Formats: sequence, structure tokens, C-alpha cells
Amino acid sequence: METKNILVVGVGGQGTLLTSRILGNLAIHSGYDVKLSEVHGMSQRGGSVVTHIRYGDKVYSPLVEIGKADIILAFEKMEALRWRHYLKKDGLIIVNAQEIDPMPVIIGAADYPQDIFEQLHDADNKVIIADALSEARKIGNFRVVNTVLLGLLAKNLDEDKEKWEEAIKHTVPSKTIDVNVQAFEAGYAL
Repeated sequence: METKNILVVGVGGQGTLLTSRILGNLAIHSGYDVKLSEVHGMSQRGGSVVTHIRYGDKVYSPLVEIGKADIILAFEKMEALRWRHYLKKDGLIIVNAQEIDPMPVIIGAADYPQDIFEQLHDADNKVIIADALSEARKIGNFRVVNTVLLGLLAKNLDEDKEKWEEAIKHTVPSKTIDVNVQAFEAGYAL
């Protein structure tokens, strides 16, 4: 298998790291060589978080090169825009419609861009926009936005749905398995 390159991007506290671990576990249990690299930055202060995930027959580096990501899974709109230069031509970017104001916007030093979706659609790639927060709220737990997005990602990859659910069950805390599987199903149905 040719190496698959995925970036998972978001803001601290959105569950990007857990999502990346689920994806990594799925790839390992599917027999692939997997490399992950997490960059936390100011994640505890609402800053940008990015995880590089690479898997295939043999992977030598954990970092996705600029312009080489097959997929970007963005948990927040501005993070999609911030990292889109990593996406390869004809790549897929899955974007949660949620807006989380960064510190410069909060303190009035900058404005949140209003044309993010237009900018994302201008490039030569496929864009899927989802309101994962609304789906999570329908389930009754806003903290499963990440697993809703994971379901949407799974729908666009070639692994069996059952393997994804097993990876979720083996990765999330046991008391959250049911709600995470429900969120995954909701995302898969989008």
C-alpha cells in the first residue's frame, strides 16, 4: 500500500490527539506501519494542535510534507485554512463548521475571517463541511465532536466500519465507549 498521509488539526481541548490515536490504532491493527507526530504548541490555552499520521507498508518519517497530505481533518474552520497548504492537489479536506476565536480575535486585535469556506473551495481539492457540533449535541454530549468527525473520515477511507468501531473501543476510556460509537455512527451517516 502506498503511504497515506493525514493531518488532524484543531484547537486544544477538541480531542484531536485522541482522534489521532484512534486512527493510529486502526492502522496498526490493519497491519500497516504507522508513524504519528503530535505538535501541541499552546494547546492548553486554546492554541493550534496538529497531528501528522502516516501509514502504509513501510513509513520512514512521521512528518507529512507540505503539499503531500491526502486528507486534512479539521476540527475548526480557521485551522483548516491555516493548514491547507499541506494538502496535495486533489486531496480531501473535512472541515467542522465550528468557529473558536483565537486570542487575537478575543482581545480585539484581529477579526475572524468570514470567507474561510470560499478560500478552501478555491483550491484544487475536495472539501466536505460538516456541523459536527450540532450532531454531537443531538447525541447529548458536545465532547464527542471528534468522534463525529472521525465517522465522516471513516466514510472516506477504505477500512471496514467494524474495524473503526473496534479501534474506538480499544482507545477511548471504557465509560465513554457507547457515546463515542454513537457519535461515530452519526458522523458516518453524514
